[in-house]
Amino acid sequence: MPTLICDCNKTMPLDPKALGRALDESLTLHSTLCRREAGAFQQAIRSGDEVVVACTQEKRLFGELAGQTEGAVSPIRFVNIRETGGWSKDARSAMPKLAALLAAARLPEPEPVATVTYKSAGRLLVIGPMQDAERFAGLVGDALDVTVFARGGSGAQERKFPVVGGRIESLAGWLGAFDFAWSQDNPIDLDLCTRCNACVEACPEQAIGLDYQVDLQACRSHRACVKACGVAGAIDFTRTPVPHTERFDLVLDLREQPAFLRHALPQGYFHLPSAEAQGPRALDVVLKLRELVGEFEKPRFFAYKQKLCAHSRNEQTGCTACIDICSAEAIRSDKSRQQVVVEPNLCVGCGACTTVCPTGAMTYAYPRAGEQGTKLRTLLSTYEAAGGKAPVLLLHSQESGQAMVEAVGRAARVGAAEGVPANVIPVPVWHVASTGIDLWLTAVAQGASHVALLTTGEEAPQYLDALEQQMQVAEAILAGLGYEGSHFSLLRARAAADLDQDLRLLARRGGTVPRVRARYAVSAEKRTTLDLALDHLAEQAPVRAESIALPTGALFGSVSVDKDKCTLCMSCVGACPASALQDNQTAPQLRFVEKNCVQCGLCEKTCPESAISLQPRLLLTPERKQPRVLNEAQPFGCIRCGKPFGTLKGIELMIGKLAGHAMFQGAALERLKMCGDCRVIDIFSSQNESRITDS
Repeated sequence: MPTLICDCNKTMPLDPKALGRALDESLTLHSTLCRREAGAFQQAIRSGDEVVVACTQEKRLFGELAGQTEGAVSPIRFVNIRETGGWSKDARSAMPKLAALLAAARLPEPEPVATVTYKSAGRLLVIGPMQDAERFAGLVGDALDVTVFARGGSGAQERKFPVVGGRIESLAGWLGAFDFAWSQDNPIDLDLCTRCNACVEACPEQAIGLDYQVDLQACRSHRACVKACGVAGAIDFTRTPVPHTERFDLVLDLREQPAFLRHALPQGYFHLPSAEAQGPRALDVVLKLRELVGEFEKPRFFAYKQKLCAHSRNEQTGCTACIDICSAEAIRSDKSRQQVVVEPNLCVGCGACTTVCPTGAMTYAYPRAGEQGTKLRTLLSTYEAAGGKAPVLLLHSQESGQAMVEAVGRAARVGAAEGVPANVIPVPVWHVASTGIDLWLTAVAQGASHVALLTTGEEAPQYLDALEQQMQVAEAILAGLGYEGSHFSLLRARAAADLDQDLRLLARRGGTVPRVRARYAVSAEKRTTLDLALDHLAEQAPVRAESIALPTGALFGSVSVDKDKCTLCMSCVGACPASALQDNQTAPQLRFVEKNCVQCGLCEKTCPESAISLQPRLLLTPERKQPRVLNEAQPFGCIRCGKPFGTLKGIELMIGKLAGHAMFQGAALERLKMCGDCRVIDIFSSQNESRITDS
């Protein structure tokens, strides 16, 4: 795979020999690859092999040049080595990092995944004050089919767009499928109104404004407006509110309070309050609205395995982590099926649900965990092989995070910042919430001295809380194993200057790592990856610990059973989604495999005797993977055939509770001491004896 590097008019101190050794490729250093040396690019793209171009600044120009090059058949990939390290105070020391970035750019593209399709015919609903709504309608009316829902204000005399009004009942949906319900409850029918202003002039209370709706609180029932309306017949105070429903493809909401009180708004819905209606964002919204006509696709970002889900069992709710964290409200509980349901049209692909899922029932699909793991392993192994020390991974979003990192690099070029340090490796991801403790611990096991997540203010507050909680758990594990220093951090930068300062501290913040680097591949199963990471970290640990106490909410832990309360009814076994709690087919025993426990709490909620409590911790002895007995009891044998069918304590408790009941006296009480088969036999035998006696 040919790799083309350019020092951008000699502004970067690139070492082609060092980079070439790391990539096992002979590299030629260019200075004006996008200008005078463009022939080298054209020659490379005629080879048929994929070509890596170490420049994103002129990505568009290279694309145009490829289209003009006869015989150009090579796919092209672009990677930024300029702002991410080439323009930095310590750029001369950054060759291992730049080699790592180039190596990651050579990896295969993520495998295709299922997609979600939106279809929009351009039917736009604009909600807000009439003058603002009609102004925006005029800006997009040539491209979109606009309907205005008036909410006060004053309109133009010329009616260019359909205008409706009334009381909004509901608005739900997404791009191409917004269902809008309202009640036409005002005396003035805007569809009949000619905007002659006769009613406005006639009303003695001035209860009618230029939005042509009656303020019923100000109206004193003079009905002069009805007389003034005359033959138009648009005003009727006796009209029963008429319910309406209509479907729209797009919604522009100009009210102060949005229709959706959630952090991640549905695609196709734009909220533009009055403070922003005159600013630069208004132009951005108008341009986006005009583009949203046609058919659009996005990846189906998640995969869900119901059999692994710890959400619900036996009508008891356990884990709700994915529902609680989703900022798009795309996940809900389906009690009838005892599982969660994800609406893919609302999902924005943040991946937060997958990182908080304790079992791995919810996984991130684009890119998959294995592909993310391969990228991190490639970055770290190439960096180390090229002589780099104490690598720090900086995970950031592909849009705002990437823009902030590049802004730091550009500021460093003119001396206004120090730039991205040589040992800090920027890693773009779709969203910073899409990676969690399994990948972070894997990165440390593979040599990362620190993993930092860059947030830029666009993230939902609950995402930051969840990420910090996971970092506390991961840090507690490493500290318990004797790994010194800080391994995880959440950067809350709001501007390039903030990030530049954070990066200076970050470069020196790394903790100790295993002496022998892990080389395992990240599994598609979250718990499998976690086990691989924990096993390697424990094997290489500076300190041998038997167990590590973890914060509340950790996805590892034990279960404690109050033996005085437990009757071994095994309700908890049926509720456990991870097979952590097990029975014994040959003896009345409750057994527990700690490795499988995800601390979902279903056992605790299901237990009828309230005998179970959770204990977050990480057990590191071999006992963690082996069944151990939490409680056992003497079996109770059937008084008729002798076969064990329950526990002595359980049968005695049942008899004690039912002994005073009228239906369980005499022989009926004795049958409680029989197994199911003998109970049936005894009932039929008694009935036959009764018939013989009667005859």
